[in-house]
Amino acid sequence: MFKKNNQIKDLNQQEISTLIGLGFTITGELKGKAVVRIDGTVIGNVNVEGGIVLGEKGMIKGDIQTGSAIIYGTVNGNVKTQNLEIKKTGKVNGDIKTDALEIELGAQYNGKLEMHQSGKTEDKVAVKA
Repeated sequence: MFKKNNQIKDLNQQEISTLIGLGFTITGELKGKAVVRIDGTVIGNVNVEGGIVLGEKGMIKGDIQTGSAIIYGTVNGNVKTQNLEIKKTGKVNGDIKTDALEIELGAQYNGKLEMHQSGKTEDKVAVKA
């Protein structure tokens, strides 16, 4: 059910087109197609197709919808993504819908989790009763 996905590692290696720096606050909906790194604060929903890297001091107060996300900071809202990685400094307070999830020891998560497995048979997990 919990698996490491190479797409998450690829997010760290992609070019970041937008940076919201430490000390900056954006109020309102953030939308875009490429990868964004947030080290400041976003108050509002974030809808980014490419991916999101939320830095250790970064905070999002709103819902996230993206292809891939790496969370080092704090999210107060729901997260909907194909691939999610919550690092040991990360905190998510909200529901998560994802295909792949990795949570490091020390990370905090409070909410409901809904996972959908991809159609690949090698990814399916058999549980014996």
